Amino acid sequence: MLACTAGDRGASSPPAPRPNIVFILLDDVRYDDMVDHPFVNLPNLNRLASEGASFRRFFTAAPLCSPSRAVFMTGQYPYHNGIVDNGERAELSHRLVTFPKLLQDAGYHTGFFGKWHMGHEDDSPRPGFHRWVSFVGQGVYFDPKLNIDGTLTDAKGYMTDILTAQAVSFIASAPVGTPFLAFIAQKAAHPEVYPNQVRSFPPAPGDEGAFANDPIPHGESWRAPLTGKPALQRLVDANDPRSPKGGLPDKYVRDRLRMLLAVDRGIGEVRKALEAKGVLDQTVFIVTSDQGFFYGEFGLAQERRLAYEPSTHIPLIVRYPGVVPAGVKPNALASNVDIAPTMLDLGGAFVPTAMDGRSLLRALRNDSTSIRDDMLIEYYSDTEFPRVKGMGYKAVRTDRYKYIRYEELRGMDELYDLQADPYELRNLLPDQAPVGVRDEMSARLDRLLKRPRP
Repeated sequence: MLACTAGDRGASSPPAPRPNIVFILLDDVRYDDMVDHPFVNLPNLNRLASEGASFRRFFTAAPLCSPSRAVFMTGQYPYHNGIVDNGERAELSHRLVTFPKLLQDAGYHTGFFGKWHMGHEDDSPRPGFHRWVSFVGQGVYFDPKLNIDGTLTDAKGYMTDILTAQAVSFIASAPVGTPFLAFIAQKAAHPEVYPNQVRSFPPAPGDEGAFANDPIPHGESWRAPLTGKPALQRLVDANDPRSPKGGLPDKYVRDRLRMLLAVDRGIGEVRKALEAKGVLDQTVFIVTSDQGFFYGEFGLAQERRLAYEPSTHIPLIVRYPGVVPAGVKPNALASNVDIAPTMLDLGGAFVPTAMDGRSLLRALRNDSTSIRDDMLIEYYSDTEFPRVKGMGYKAVRTDRYKYIRYEELRGMDELYDLQADPYELRNLLPDQAPVGVRDEMSARLDRLLKRPRP
């Protein structure tokens, strides 16, 4: 049995009564897809941010679908929870100790809607949920087959809209007087998967023409040379159609952004359901993403497994009046490993000491509060994209520096001064790092990796 401690390690007490929780997890959505974008208008998301908090420095500890989702659910880094890649992890995922299960044990009425992705063929209900609506693997965008509480059902329409409608129905029928958790794991904006082809990003019907005349913004790392990145300079299969040369073509970037319009409408529908039930201001409303995506930074397209900012920097927007001040932008360095303890803290449940994360409640209440000095980022090499084969790494990020230690590639480590070089263009290794910085970052990484397995 897991040892437990009070929320936020005993540092705070949530308000009574316990809040409802709506948790929307998007797929492959970068921080700058949703925050301060030059032309994408997401009025419902923007309203949530203006009425709550939008974290400036929130990152994934594992920039890959299955591991990142397990980190969100368990509050543990991959090397602790065992979900280290996108392999067949169904059996293990049935045994994970997740924050929804702990909230359910504490009296919450819980529902899951969408992409589970820890197990490619097993879409059966996982522990911790009274209501289960999911699908096999990545699913499809149009007319999906859903597993609803163990029964296979043919659905009609666009996946984003279908999952939103299922969650709205759950909220409307939730027992009065019992706090609920609605975990909505949208497929958007993950590509539609076709074997050995460039993957498509189908917007919802009616959104196909949006942003047609808006130029896609590109930062300094877009198609930047690979100078100082020996791991990426290795000879690889340059003909892999899933990773077009030079990065993702702008037409696909534009389609990805169009997919967010249906997501935003869904946020609006969920908000209306909470208002109709009279519980909007008694609900913690959260929107985030599992990891980012490459649009051509360093010529990369879909290899979001790497530790660079476009892949790891993700949005986190939280609305909860009375606890989270309106319009704040917390500057705390935070990770998705911190989400599970935060949800348990807010829900008045106990936080297992086996969790690696820390509650963000203090940072939500005060946007200048610091939560952590460093965070771990992990990737265990797989064979999906030839460009990143053999590039398994452990990385540590602090306020200023990022150090990437490759597990199999010798002499190819990377160190960046993120204050002086936010686009990660200049690797300070092997001989340009300030005295002692590499040793300090290496020691930090070792400490993060030495926490005993629960």
